[in-house]
Amino acid sequence: MAYIIRQSSRAPAVTAAIDPDPSLPKVCIIGAGSSGIAAAKTLYTSAIPFDCFEKGSEIGGTWLFDNPNGTSACYETLQINTSCPRMAFSDFPMPEHYPHYASHDQVFAYFRDYVEHFGFGHTITFNTEATDVRPGRRGGWDVDIVSESGFETRHYDYVMVANGHHWDARWPDPAYPGHFDGDQIHAHDYRSGDQLDGRDVVVVGAGNSAMDIAVEGSYRARSVDLSIRRGQWVMKKTVLGMAADQIILPGWAPWCMTSARLRLGALLSGRLRKYGLPTPSHKPGQSHPVQSDTIRKRLKAEAITVRPGIERLESDRVVFTDGTASPADLIVWATGYRVSFPFLSSSVVDVENNDLPLWKRMVHPDHPGLLFIGLLQPVGAVMPLSEIQAKLAAKVILGHCELPSRRDMFAQMAKDDRRNKKQFYSSPRHTMEVDFDHYLWEMEREMRRGAVAA
Repeated sequence: MAYIIRQSSRAPAVTAAIDPDPSLPKVCIIGAGSSGIAAAKTLYTSAIPFDCFEKGSEIGGTWLFDNPNGTSACYETLQINTSCPRMAFSDFPMPEHYPHYASHDQVFAYFRDYVEHFGFGHTITFNTEATDVRPGRRGGWDVDIVSESGFETRHYDYVMVANGHHWDARWPDPAYPGHFDGDQIHAHDYRSGDQLDGRDVVVVGAGNSAMDIAVEGSYRARSVDLSIRRGQWVMKKTVLGMAADQIILPGWAPWCMTSARLRLGALLSGRLRKYGLPTPSHKPGQSHPVQSDTIRKRLKAEAITVRPGIERLESDRVVFTDGTASPADLIVWATGYRVSFPFLSSSVVDVENNDLPLWKRMVHPDHPGLLFIGLLQPVGAVMPLSEIQAKLAAKVILGHCELPSRRDMFAQMAKDDRRNKKQFYSSPRHTMEVDFDHYLWEMEREMRRGAVAA
């Protein structure tokens, strides 16, 4: 059974300040991007005392172009890859006049309105960075913060980590052999087509950013080569005049049904082999979705040349594994990101190859007071998932819900890990992958399971 998602109505605006309950545990939220503001709103409306620290001077995280915090990967042509109704918070739909897929400035405006609507902007402390988070001697967490006022340490009962995972650029390691005389940037540092004007550009990667940059380069650069080591299914974002993700399945549906929906999307989008893209060795649904409405048009116009992986660099050109070569004076490495937490030592959490095992992508069984918000890669949008994580956290903090035992957490984590390894091919980009609708359903079930009788 499938259905078409509908916009919900907005919850009433908060017109009076909500005073925190000093008898409740105190929380530190790190970051005021999409996940941080979801956490802050939930705690604020629950009267849970908290501090939210943002090292920049604005909310928005990735969705604020040239964010002063220096971590945003936003570029001028960036649009969401999930339709507006699927990306919106449950009680605050995006404006009806928005297109199927909002631009970055529309998303930022939506977040700004969300904060204003629920009235919690005053709870966010800007230009303040958490530099170290460590277990307190008598429980809880000690957090070192640096601000314009100087350095201090504060103690909290809980810490919510919402610093995002699209900011620490992953470069090829080891580097490709040879020497390159041109410029090299990571996709994280790409901002506009101005950087591509009149250049011979090689874009390396097959994800959403790689497709977007290659398409923009096809209009602006002298030449564009798109180097792809592994084929990907590139879905169209709009099918039959509607957003492709509007037809969804109930959360209890098994993954095989979701996979079948993605296979149908790939079939309706059409194969890309005739345009030179390699045929994927995996089925649709076995990797994180790649979406583009324009790449086919630009490949058909021969404005982009598809190449295999890189073999070596040679001064002013790039040599590929099939023996071909292309002139180049700019390489854009759209090679993904590392999951990292500069404020957490390896003795607290150890992330290897982007793999940080967590219960429901949220709780470390050995550190139940350390909660990760938005540290997942859904087949869908992060925002509603961050929201439901924050709701579960609030219920735990309020004493309305109990987490599973350490033993049960590890057992569920092992089960989820086995399931994910069957669903997605092995890759650092899939260590945090979840099925959007099924995850929401599971989290609602966990809140019912752990509910504490009043």
